[in-house]
Amino acid sequence: MQAFGSGHSEALAMEIAGRAGGLVPTSRIALRDIVLYGGQPQAVLEDPGLERDPGVARQLYDLAPVDPRDVFVIASNSGVNGVVVELALLVKERGHGLIAVTSLEHSGRVTPLHPSGKRLCDIADVVLDNGAPYGDVALPGQIGAVSSVTAAVLAQMVVAEVVARLVEAGQTPPIYLSANIPGGHEHNQLLEARYAGRIRRTA
Repeated sequence: MQAFGSGHSEALAMEIAGRAGGLVPTSRIALRDIVLYGGQPQAVLEDPGLERDPGVARQLYDLAPVDPRDVFVIASNSGVNGVVVELALLVKERGHGLIAVTSLEHSGRVTPLHPSGKRLCDIADVVLDNGAPYGDVALPGQIGAVSSVTAAVLAQMVVAEVVARLVEAGQTPPIYLSANIPGGHEHNQLLEARYAGRIRRTA
């Protein structure tokens, strides 16, 4: 499973890839990958328009350890920024399953920024509404952002559903243990070795 989100939506990808209670065969794609793995100068990450640039999406896909069987989970509260929509289009073009986590209320009230005129929710096979209101705030005074909280819950629900289906199929799910319990680190290393070359762990 490949997980991506830019800005605060990266929190969803962090919930899915590389944490205790999660599935080992997962990877997190991040905008900084174009620097860490793509050789671009660090200064490109200072561009506030980076997540709106559709051209970045192909770089991210090409740099990731993607297998044809991988399912993608892409999070974006607005669902309209260029890199998110372009990556979603590329994912579907390459034959991957795609789960979107987005705010349907917010996305429906803003103009798509991708040349296609599409939103993330228009492209995905499965759309999970994070329930965030327009503007992503729930309290008077334009405070109380909620999309990171609800996206984290949805991420854990997706993992729980995948695990339940693996168990139902008679398989033993490859689950991370906390590295802060006895034997946890060794357990995780053994499982990661099983998926060498297919997963990536970044800071």
